[in-house]
Amino acid sequence: MAGSLSELVQYRKLLLMILVLGIGGTHLGGFQLSVINYTSLYIQKFINETWLERYGSALHQETLTLFWSFIVSIYCIGGVIGCLCSGYLAAKYGKKKCLLINDVVLIIATLNTGFSRRAKSFEMILIGRFLEGICAGVCMNAHVQYAGEISPKKLRGFVNVTSSVFLALGKAVARVLGLRDLLGTEDMWNVLLSFSGFVALIQLLFLPFFPESPPYLFLQKGDKDGCLKAMKQLWGEENCRTEFDDMVKEKAVTKGTKIMNVLEMLKEPSVHPQLCTMLLLLLSLQLCGLSAITFYTLEIFQTANLHESIIPYVALGVAVSELISIIFCSSIIDRFGRRILLWGGYLLMALVLVLLETSLLLSDRFLWMRYCNVILIFLFIIAYGIGPAGAVSSVMNEIFTLSARSSAFVIGGIIIWLGLAFTGMIFPFAVVCNLLQISSSTLNLNCFSRLVWTGSKMKFL
Repeated sequence: MAGSLSELVQYRKLLLMILVLGIGGTHLGGFQLSVINYTSLYIQKFINETWLERYGSALHQETLTLFWSFIVSIYCIGGVIGCLCSGYLAAKYGKKKCLLINDVVLIIATLNTGFSRRAKSFEMILIGRFLEGICAGVCMNAHVQYAGEISPKKLRGFVNVTSSVFLALGKAVARVLGLRDLLGTEDMWNVLLSFSGFVALIQLLFLPFFPESPPYLFLQKGDKDGCLKAMKQLWGEENCRTEFDDMVKEKAVTKGTKIMNVLEMLKEPSVHPQLCTMLLLLLSLQLCGLSAITFYTLEIFQTANLHESIIPYVALGVAVSELISIIFCSSIIDRFGRRILLWGGYLLMALVLVLLETSLLLSDRFLWMRYCNVILIFLFIIAYGIGPAGAVSSVMNEIFTLSARSSAFVIGGIIIWLGLAFTGMIFPFAVVCNLLQISSSTLNLNCFSRLVWTGSKMKFL
C-alpha cells in the first residue's frame, strides 16, 4: 500500500470513491452470497408453512430441499444474465450510470424479499433473489473495471485488490448481522435478506458526486476536458499530466479499434493468450471448493459435529480471516507482483487440501480430527485471501485493453456464476447423501492440483 500520509491526503477523493464504489459493488455480492446461510432454516420453514396453508399438506423433505437449492441457485442464474448485460451497459452508458441504474433495480428486488413474509409468498423471494443476482452480475463486473480505471498506475494493484476486499467485507457483514443476537432470527430474517437495498441506496445517493472513469471519457467518448477534470479531481494536479500522456499513447495505438463484443473477442487471435490466462485462473478458483464453503458454511461445520450455538461465530471467524488476509494481500501486491502471490497462494491451498483430505478420511476413526478440519478450512481461506483472491482480479483488469476488457469480464463472470449455480444446486443433495467428506473433497483436490500444475507452467504473467 502506498503508505505515506501525504499520499493519503493527495488521493483522499480517490479513496472516498473507492469506498462508495465498494459498498455498492462487490460488497453487495459478498453479502448476498453469504446471507443465505443465516436464513436457510427460516426460509425452509416459511416455504413449508406457506405450502401447508395453501394446499393442506406439508412438503416432502426432498421437495423442500429442491425448492431451497433453487432459491440459492436462481441468484447465480441471475448473475449470469447480469454478466451478459454488463458489457453492453458499461460500454454504452459508462460504469457510473450502469451502477446507478443497477442500484434502483436492486432496491426494487430487496422490497420483494423484504415483504415476502408479510405477503406469505415464497415466490417473492425467488423473484427478489433472481433480480438481486442480475444486479450482482452487473455491479461486480462494473465495479472491478471502474476501480481499475480510476486508479493511477502506482496504486493500480492496491485499488484492483479493493474489489476483493469489499467482497470479503460483504461476507463478514452478512455473518455479523446474521447472528441470532442481531437479525438472524425467525422474526427478522426477511429484514436481513433485504439489507442490501439500504446499502444500494447509499451508493445511489453519493456516487453522482464522483466522476466517470477517465479512460472511458477520453478513449471512448473523446472528452479530453472531462477526462482531465476527472483526473484532477481524483488524483490532484501533480500526477494527471503523466497519466494523461499515457492515455494519449494508448489512444494512438488503438485508433480505429472499436469496443469488441464477446463473439468478436473470441474470434480475435491477439487476445487468446489473455483469455487462456483468465480462464485458467478462474477455473482454479471454481474447482478449489471455495464456493461450497461460501454457500454452505453452516452445513460444513455441522458435519464436523461442532455445537450448534458456536457455528455462527466460527463462520464469522472464517469471514474475518478472509477479510484480513485480503487486506494484507492489498498491502504487498505492488511490492511482490501478481505471479508470486498466485503461485504461493495456489501451492499453499493445494497443500491444505491434501491435509484436509487426509483429515476427512480419518475423522470417523479419530474424533479430534474433526477440529483439525475446521482449522484447515481457516488456513485454506487465509491462503486464498493472501494469494488468488486479490491477484486474480488485478490480473484480469491489467492484461486486457479497454476495447476488450468489458467482454473479457462478461466471459469471466459467466464462468464464475455458472460455477456458483452448479455448487448451489448440487451441494445440498451431497450433504443429504453424506457425500461431502469423500467425493467432493477428492474431486476438488484432483482438479485443483492439476490446474495448479498447469498454472506453474504459465508464462504470460
